Amino acid sequence: MRLSIAWLRELVTGLEATPSEIASRLTHCGLEVEAMTEVGAGLEPVRLAKVESIAPHPSRSGLRLVTVDRGGGQQQVVCGASNVPEPGGLVVLAPVGTVLPGIGELTPREIGGVRSEGMLLSEAELGLSESSDGILVFEPDRFAPGTPLLEAFPGIRDTLLEVGVTPNRPDALGHVGVARELAALFELPFRFPEAPAPRQVAEGRVASDLVSVENRDTERCPVYGAGVVVDVTVGPSPEWLRWRLGRLGVRPISNVVDVTNLILLGFGQPMHAFDLALVRSSRIVVRRAVSGEAFTTLDGVARTLDEDDLVIADSERPSALAGVMGGQESEIRDDTRTVLLECAYFQPRGVRRTGRRHGLSTESSFRFERGVDFGAIPSVLEHAKAWLSELCGGRVVSGQVFANGPTPELPSIRLRSTRMDALLGAQVPFVQATNLLERLGFPERASGSTADGGRFVEVSAVSWRPDVRLEVDLIEEVARVWGLDQIPTVLPAIPPQAPRATGKLERSVLERATALGLTEAVTHSTVSERQLAELHAPAAVISLQNPLSEERRVLRTSLLPGLLDAVVRARRHGERSVRLFSVGSVFLAPRGDSSSDARPRMAEDRGALPEERPMFAAVLSGTRPAHLAQPEPVDVWDAKGIATEIALHLTARVPSVELATGASLLPHLHPRGAGILRLDGQPVGTFGPLHPDVLDALDTDGELYVVELDLAALERFPARVPRFRPLPRVPAVTRDLALIVRETVSAKEVEQLIVSSAGELCESVQLFDLFQGGSVPEGHRSLAFHIVYRDPKASTAPEAARTLTDREVDLRHAEVVQAMSARFGAELRA
Repeated sequence: MRLSIAWLRELVTGLEATPSEIASRLTHCGLEVEAMTEVGAGLEPVRLAKVESIAPHPSRSGLRLVTVDRGGGQQQVVCGASNVPEPGGLVVLAPVGTVLPGIGELTPREIGGVRSEGMLLSEAELGLSESSDGILVFEPDRFAPGTPLLEAFPGIRDTLLEVGVTPNRPDALGHVGVARELAALFELPFRFPEAPAPRQVAEGRVASDLVSVENRDTERCPVYGAGVVVDVTVGPSPEWLRWRLGRLGVRPISNVVDVTNLILLGFGQPMHAFDLALVRSSRIVVRRAVSGEAFTTLDGVARTLDEDDLVIADSERPSALAGVMGGQESEIRDDTRTVLLECAYFQPRGVRRTGRRHGLSTESSFRFERGVDFGAIPSVLEHAKAWLSELCGGRVVSGQVFANGPTPELPSIRLRSTRMDALLGAQVPFVQATNLLERLGFPERASGSTADGGRFVEVSAVSWRPDVRLEVDLIEEVARVWGLDQIPTVLPAIPPQAPRATGKLERSVLERATALGLTEAVTHSTVSERQLAELHAPAAVISLQNPLSEERRVLRTSLLPGLLDAVVRARRHGERSVRLFSVGSVFLAPRGDSSSDARPRMAEDRGALPEERPMFAAVLSGTRPAHLAQPEPVDVWDAKGIATEIALHLTARVPSVELATGASLLPHLHPRGAGILRLDGQPVGTFGPLHPDVLDALDTDGELYVVELDLAALERFPARVPRFRPLPRVPAVTRDLALIVRETVSAKEVEQLIVSSAGELCESVQLFDLFQGGSVPEGHRSLAFHIVYRDPKASTAPEAARTLTDREVDLRHAEVVQAMSARFGAELRA
């Protein structure tokens, strides 16, 4: 919203504060001033000059040489404007040395070999409008040549404020509303402007004789008022009005339309002017549109209306889209003689729906969507009629025609001193608070004492502030005018929580995961209880009172719902290969909470805070990346590799892996591929393919492999400092061992027995193959291990180490085979 300081001073008697002080006070009370521009600054050298002669430029078509009398002599200016007046006309001359906004300092210039000293100015170059069609021209002999422009038009000087108005403050979308605010801030008197007496009155005529109004939808239009002015003459507006509108960003059109825009900027009340001669049967009908009804708006666009659109119609067809834009058929024209003025209050939600449906956003709809002052409509209508009489020579028809329904209720609001002090955390003198409300325009109805020893005042809500309907709204009004800076800053008590690192752990995980070829997905921390139940995740402990949707009802207890949602969306768009991960917190029941109530607590409930545990999760599907090779589908080994690699990266320890069975079975994972990661026997993560039931619940096909790591558990294992291990000086002896064992025997058990049976000569054991089918009996599988034998002194006393003989290795290897047969009934695979 652009505001004129000069206009505000007209509305508030005694407002002597500087523009900077006004801007500061407005900002501190919630109307942020984003920019301040001084109009007229640097225009002191600018003079009115009389055109003496006009000649074509000798070498440039479209340019002319204009000789002007500047009051102390003549000078020649090169000008390209098409509206240079005939000799005798007055123009605005900026001599050399003038500093113009957006142009800079004027200097002599050679244009096509002709020296030009100065510039003939337009309204835009003077900062009086945002655009102009030519230079500024005045009638001959209106001013003497050489008259300073600021002396001839002192009203040019002004300061403009760009104010960011929040949606709850429609009263600040007009100068009158801001003037009321300034009067309260600077403790100055304020009176709502009274309508001036019209210059001419149509004797013996009343508005109801010239027009009738029928309101068929009083819910969407609670207030509809109309006024009439006859014998108007449509033409250009005087300079002061054109310049006032132009400075505030509104293009002047004609005196009739400019009056409605003046009312809009002054009172924040949109108005529409009809040519009454074009209103069929002189009848206005406020109604809903007929579905499919055709209508052409003022912008020349033919539109098809919806049955939810509210229209202002005559006896046959729509004349305006209520609260949004007028129609072409009844717009003001050059030959208009009788003007019908509309001043109404339209339901904000209905205007918003219509504007969005038709892709229209106008100055009118912007205000109606937020709520205009329905209580000021009669007065505003009289202002508009008086200005039409003043500027258009029209005669005002007495009376107004209203077709109203139930207006919005203006309830009584009680303000209690104890409640105000408790909510603000500061002692506000109650007499001062009531005075602030009175200055803001809230009329007092009653006052007295409360049972708790405090004071109360009861005020009435006002029509220009639709956002003030509750006690807390009054408290906010008092706080922002009294001064938010006077409220002491007190940090709230924060319950102690377990110390957390500063994000170093999360950053380390993120770096490693991306190095492994995963892509980070940033997911919502809120999910639905249904998603958690489908994954058999821990029940939610915190529920939101006002969630964005039912899918965002509770705080997550697992990172998987967000990741799986991203995977499902990607598959719907044809992307099958996905490698996503997420790092974030899950919110679990506090440790030691034995409550049997499984329902989530509301976010405002007091008590033990949930445990906020950092987690890592990843989802894999499709094929694994391959270079110069045939892509292969991802499997559980990919998931295991990612889980073990990240755990190893964080702790410098190789985790053990075991198949989830029995009590440790993970219900959201397939029982034949679910794995548990352990460090020193403590579980730190899980991995495996999703259970088919979970895939069905997600309504997706194909395998999905997931990884979950408890970062809080991994953080308890401080990373070991890497130690240098010298290269062995003696060679190793290797053996491969392929064993056929029952399916129930895990590879981990076989590996542990190999290590214990091979003794100190065994340096490492690695599983490199698993095979089922073929010659392997049913219910069995083949496990192949690579065993490295080396003298143990190779790492402790390199100088004393020796090379093992084949005989030594064969004997020890035979003991391993014998132990396998005795313990597991294993057989060597040929």
